[in-house]
Amino acid sequence: MDLQLKNKIVIVTGAAGLRGSIGHTIVEELAQEGAIPVIICRNDRGFEYEKELQARGVDALFVKTDLTKVDQIESAVKTIADKYGKIDVLINNVGVNDGASLEASIEKFMWSLQLNLVSFFAMTKFCLPYLKESQGNIMNVGSKVALTGQGGTSGYAAAKGGVLGLTREWAVDLIPFGIRSNALIIAESYTPAYENWINSLENGQEKLDGIKKSIPLHNRMTSPKEISDAILFAISERSAHTTGQFITVDGGYVHLDRALLSEK
Repeated sequence: MDLQLKNKIVIVTGAAGLRGSIGHTIVEELAQEGAIPVIICRNDRGFEYEKELQARGVDALFVKTDLTKVDQIESAVKTIADKYGKIDVLINNVGVNDGASLEASIEKFMWSLQLNLVSFFAMTKFCLPYLKESQGNIMNVGSKVALTGQGGTSGYAAAKGGVLGLTREWAVDLIPFGIRSNALIIAESYTPAYENWINSLENGQEKLDGIKKSIPLHNRMTSPKEISDAILFAISERSAHTTGQFITVDGGYVHLDRALLSEK
């Protein structure tokens, strides 16, 4: 299916993570669809990804940016606009479950909000004039923590709850401009960072097996590619009448009846 993303300028924040991370996977799939991926991230790994993509003939750009700094976000968007003259899609993907619990300092809580929520607002604010011109769209990457709670991560939970609120608020605000706003909610996805966490546990394999058993569909975790596939479809013209939606790709982990998990 042609997603009609060819030559679209698509910004992906937090996309210079480990190879195989959700952000990196999104960028790779955008390149395969003929889009022009723009990585905004503070990790120098982005220079490597940019170079690799360009070596394959892909027009790609990395703008090193600390997404907790509003002035750097504004500068990054200007750099992109100056180079390409337009922005078609913004994927607010950055997110760190940083463990800013109820016992954390106010400063740590505020830092979590700055990265995981304020960056979404700032990126969208500075991209908005260009999205209005292109009648583009916004995809916010959310988390089950906003719906279920997790414990020990008040900052991240508050931020991700705010992301869902902004997604629908923007969907309403931007109707007059033909701009869509949606969110993709992730539950248990086996990213490289997740694998590193599992490997850090003394009973890691047992913990992983327990998590898999709690996922109704196929008793397995969601792959980054499955998340990326859903995002690419949602930002494409194939999903042109979808806005204000929370799209949950999680094998039924969040919403299906726990009775499904009873031993047969």
